[in-house]
Amino acid sequence: MGRITNLRDLIGMIKDKASQSKAALVSKPRTSSLHLALLRATTHDSLTPPSQRHLAVFLSFGQGSRAIASAAVEALMDRLQTTRDASVAVKCLIVVHNVVKHGSFILQDQLSVYPSTGGRNYLKRSDFRDNTSPLTWELSSWVRWYALYLEHLLSSSRVLGFFLGSSSSTVDKDKEEEKVSAFMNSDLLRDIDTLASLLEETSKRPDSIHAQGNKLVEEIMVLVGEDYLSAINEISIRVNEFNHRENCLSFGDSVELVCALKRLDDCRESLVELSQRKRAMIESFWGLIYEVRDKVGNEKVYRENKRILVKTGSREKGSESARYGDRVVGYGESIRSMSGRSLSMKKLPFAVAESIGL
Repeated sequence: MGRITNLRDLIGMIKDKASQSKAALVSKPRTSSLHLALLRATTHDSLTPPSQRHLAVFLSFGQGSRAIASAAVEALMDRLQTTRDASVAVKCLIVVHNVVKHGSFILQDQLSVYPSTGGRNYLKRSDFRDNTSPLTWELSSWVRWYALYLEHLLSSSRVLGFFLGSSSSTVDKDKEEEKVSAFMNSDLLRDIDTLASLLEETSKRPDSIHAQGNKLVEEIMVLVGEDYLSAINEISIRVNEFNHRENCLSFGDSVELVCALKRLDDCRESLVELSQRKRAMIESFWGLIYEVRDKVGNEKVYRENKRILVKTGSREKGSESARYGDRVVGYGESIRSMSGRSLSMKKLPFAVAESIGL
């Protein structure tokens, strides 16, 4: 097994040298350094992730013109789509992730609109298989999942209007809360839904047996763990806003919110090992999720029971309607009271008023 691994590493080193030599000779002068930087960041070595130095060199191509940034993203995507080596594919995806987190606006923008013909980012490698060894076979499952995860990350970023976890998009929390306070309920629900989908995808990451302790996998976990902290921060701001609006939520909004919070709770256990940092922040987040879910959920049940009671009361026979001639108007008032008005005892049938505690 060790001999095969060593032979494979040797072949990988030869491929890396050949690719770099070819890039230096064949590439246009303007892009030769770009291709060399990418090749050095995405070698065939299955034990070590891209170095910070090589990542920094590649990201620096986003500091120039839009044409150079576009060429960098195109070269990265081309290498990702053509390689059959699991180590190279993982490293390409790590580079993509670093573009999202640390790339310039121009580089991020080119990533978000790739391919140039429009449509979704072509990151998915659902058919990727490298059966060279048990390690590469297991790394292949990480390639398939990581590509899909990054698709979700990019999709969530489009919905939010900024790249989640990006150092260039970091804003003051007070300003973020002020901005979110102006959102409509539908906007808040949309954001929470897309972030819940991201965390659900995060929870589906592969198990590791042969890849346990592998530096490539550890690097992925570090990057995803940082996204996890960014995601729960954004979710908590929006859920806390709903906490302030709890008394004026419609029944439909309450149902959607409780369902989204339930989805988050369902994937909590599988997210535990993602981050050992900021434990107090994480525990506070889950406490908020449970508090708002229970509060809004109980209010939802109360309102639904009241709605059913009121609706049932309105279907009484005409003889009872004669006894309570102003009942129809009363129900209109009772429905409007859900948004804050007090219920009028005079405008409700005695049985209904008694049932809801008036």
